[in-house]
Amino acid sequence: MEERSSGPAARIRVRYAETDAMGVAYHANYLVWFESGRTEFCRLKGLPYREWEEAGVFLPAVEARCRYKHPARYDDLLDVLVDLSDLSPYTVTFTYRILRSGDGLLLAEGQTKHGFCDRNGKLLKAPEPFFGWLQKIIGQAREEGVVSVG
Repeated sequence: MEERSSGPAARIRVRYAETDAMGVAYHANYLVWFESGRTEFCRLKGLPYREWEEAGVFLPAVEARCRYKHPARYDDLLDVLVDLSDLSPYTVTFTYRILRSGDGLLLAEGQTKHGFCDRNGKLLKAPEPFFGWLQKIIGQAREEGVVSVG
């Protein structure tokens, strides 16, 4: 599990197909961009989603929230910043901030909560080595003052 970090988890360019007639990104795309960021966050931290699934651990979304601050527009370059904000034996919560690259304007922020499940959808309790890996990431973030886990 080699860890790399720094900068956004993902950098995304808004495609024409993701916008309306005024060139404004459709609201549901932000959740897709959250997913891209989450996937890259795990990869950059040294534990790609593929490894989770190969080990029989899946992370279905059980909650999602997005607050829109400013519109993303066609051809904007976006930075998706991702952190872990909460961890329990059965769930993990990721937080997101989408910024317009260049000027850093906050376009949207939100979070998704995911359960730990097996391939059949049965809830798993603190699956290893993933749970320990998440505890380490959240511990580092707490030390840096990035998150507050209750």
